[in-house]
Amino acid sequence: MKLFTSILVLFLFISPTFAAVNKLPVEAFASLPEKSLMTISPSANRIAFRAVQDGRDLIAVLDRKTGQYIAVADASQVDPRAMYFISEDKVILRTEQNVRIGGYRGRHDMSTAFVFNLNNQKIHQLLTAGYGIFKGQTALGNVSGISKDGKYAYMPAWKSQGEYSLMKVNLEKRREPRVYQRGTADTIDFFLDKDNQVIARERYNNKSNIHRVQARVDGEWVDVFKEETPYMTKGFVGVTPDGKNLVVRMQNQQNWRWSYFTMSLSTGEFSEPLFSYEDKDVEGMIASVDNKIYGVTLSGFKADYEFFDKKLNARMRGMKKLAPGASIAIHDFSPDMSKMLFFIEGSGFSGDYFLYEQGGLEFLGKSRSAFAPENVATIQVSEFAARDGLTIPTLLTLPNGEIPKKAKTILLPHGGPESYDRIGFDYLAQYFASQGFLVIQPQFRGSKGFGSRHLQLGRGEWGRKMQDDLTDAVKHYAEQGLVDLDNVCIVGASYGGYAALAGAAFTPELYKCVISINGVSDVERMMVTERRDHGSHHWVVSYWEDVISNGDFNDDHLESISPINFVQSIKAPVLLIHGEYDEVVPLKQSENMFDELEDLEKNVTFVELDKGNHYLSQAENRMKALQVIDKFLKKHM
Repeated sequence: MKLFTSILVLFLFISPTFAAVNKLPVEAFASLPEKSLMTISPSANRIAFRAVQDGRDLIAVLDRKTGQYIAVADASQVDPRAMYFISEDKVILRTEQNVRIGGYRGRHDMSTAFVFNLNNQKIHQLLTAGYGIFKGQTALGNVSGISKDGKYAYMPAWKSQGEYSLMKVNLEKRREPRVYQRGTADTIDFFLDKDNQVIARERYNNKSNIHRVQARVDGEWVDVFKEETPYMTKGFVGVTPDGKNLVVRMQNQQNWRWSYFTMSLSTGEFSEPLFSYEDKDVEGMIASVDNKIYGVTLSGFKADYEFFDKKLNARMRGMKKLAPGASIAIHDFSPDMSKMLFFIEGSGFSGDYFLYEQGGLEFLGKSRSAFAPENVATIQVSEFAARDGLTIPTLLTLPNGEIPKKAKTILLPHGGPESYDRIGFDYLAQYFASQGFLVIQPQFRGSKGFGSRHLQLGRGEWGRKMQDDLTDAVKHYAEQGLVDLDNVCIVGASYGGYAALAGAAFTPELYKCVISINGVSDVERMMVTERRDHGSHHWVVSYWEDVISNGDFNDDHLESISPINFVQSIKAPVLLIHGEYDEVVPLKQSENMFDELEDLEKNVTFVELDKGNHYLSQAENRMKALQVIDKFLKKHM
């Protein structure tokens, strides 16, 4: 496969003034990517991306052939989290903002969508709460389809408090949206065929626990699927090209792996699994803007795919050979898949964009130009046996690119907890490795991506066997000679923050320091908050009850796994970092933990991030957090 380099020379592709050296400053790791969210137009002649450099935050669109800018806009006004072309001259910007809604308590994370019209270089919001739709809603960023003439988007929203409908939204100018297909109070999604006709809708009733799919037959809604379940276990994710079936992601009962099925809209019958694997889960679909499905994305430490087209599978095998130690992800593609945008990150790669076209690769830019290959620490896949024999897949990020001997160590459990780590540019792990730490990321029981058994074994094990897996990771790699047991710090965010505090409380002798970022300290209070926000009958509450307690849901259990009730056991210095506007784990979780630790005169530091969210996505907050962490580690390690 031939590689060649783009000759585009633009200020957004120029490296910053400091050159790559063996050890970069903490600011290099904390900085947001200079280029991100890159996407290609249907012809791939135009590329759009978010550019952050020299104090500027821009949405840039350029002609790939000429190197000339077509449009530039101020990204800070909308703060996009995703971007994609729907035509040669229109880009959808999906955003998330923390806002107040008049008449409703507190602040709320609101997803919205904007359209960037490249012809007139104007941006306008597609759906606005209170403008033709119900005021008290926050999920306004989903696009279900685009009209064939490119003038309208079809987007689900609450028309009124009791009606979730599909709205027809003008892409040319700001106009009040119209109802395209009425829904019900328990409708959660709509499905359109290639002609943008609504052929099915999905519903879930939180009081009756009924999950159903209804097909549109002769102007009437007919149930074709119906199941009673406390929370949904089947994901209806698309429509087959002929419009006769829905695509379904559900578990294959032969191997208990998430697999790809179809369901007939005339009979409700499920097909045999079309994509199913013994060692991987189907995690999502590779689909175009018009919902044509080309294949599936698969679980694993590296990005992985399977296509209906064997030629595309062969192409991916060739791509993997180019960077065997890295993860090669598909970021975008042309409608016929002849052109594909790849993002490569992992060992030696801090995030590089390449365009595949006519058998060759064109380099489009680096997301972090400060990082030369030698600045990106090596990531190694490992595993160990927990005390009960369960295999725990693990990632090791190596200081100095080699297996260390008795290294100072960071244990970095992921959030979720039903999530998992992947090979990529994890700025925290890379920063720690640059400071000489071995970074261990165990995929403890309860992590997804490693089969149903591995996931289910975590149910009811918060603070118990899930925590034992973390302890066993430290001890295993210490026995292998990698870890200095006198110099281990546990660091985590969200559930990982809970795990860090639980480690401090339940295994106080193991850790020299503890860092919790937006972490849960009081599980009982967490569940009170979930019931307040969603209602006791909501599927989210049922889900958490299952995950946290596995049927043994009572106050004594929640108290027994909450680190805030065991602060007297904590010996290590604790750093608490929390965003002021965190809507996932409220700030009170860290405030109350700080108060309890301070009352007992424990060594604790609390940093509140002004207007910070759950994901440290704002540049200034990520920088402040990493600078505080850097200072804390140098003091205590």
